[in-house]
Amino acid sequence: MVYELSDLLKSRVLFLGTGNKKKIIELEQALEPRGYRLKTPSDLPSQIEVEETGSTFLENAKLKAIAQAKHTGLWSIGEDSGLCVISLDGAPGIFSARFSGPNATDTTNNELLLERMANIPNPAREAYYISTIALADPSGTVHIEVSGECWGRILNSPRGEGGFGYDPLFEIPEFHRTFAELGINVKRAISHRGRSLRAFLNRLDNLATVGFND
Repeated sequence: MVYELSDLLKSRVLFLGTGNKKKIIELEQALEPRGYRLKTPSDLPSQIEVEETGSTFLENAKLKAIAQAKHTGLWSIGEDSGLCVISLDGAPGIFSARFSGPNATDTTNNELLLERMANIPNPAREAYYISTIALADPSGTVHIEVSGECWGRILNSPRGEGGFGYDPLFEIPEFHRTFAELGINVKRAISHRGRSLRAFLNRLDNLATVGFND
């Protein structure tokens, strides 16, 4: 079956396969003014776990979008994000969430990162966060794929109580603050996720205007 833009514009429903409340709220706040409703796994009778077998963040985002779209029969959004440290050859990379093992927590991941970077001098502690987003229709065809990055450096010890993941270690030099110290509005403006979300919404708006044929 071929899915047309009119199908999405008629239903105005998008699916996001996550239970992360922060991500859900952020996307809902962006989509509602555009007339879209967001559904999540808690709205459906059955759920699936999508194995992240891709070699890049974008591949994983597309895998999630495609699998969830085929499972739910809804236009679905896939997202994957993480931290890449230049001196560690891009690690933790696509393994950011499970860097310290299958039972990883934010604390154990941060501890392992500090251990791996113990002998790396400040000038060589450059890193970047990356967020990728994909949109697939129920047949599994991907119509949008975008990414956003935010560059900074990894500190020698954590600072700040906000955020999650590696945020207490990730400092934005221009602000002299970590992601865990920045206010939510500033973080949304400069973060990798904020940038990829704005790019995604721009593409979504364009699709509603001109259709899927670029």
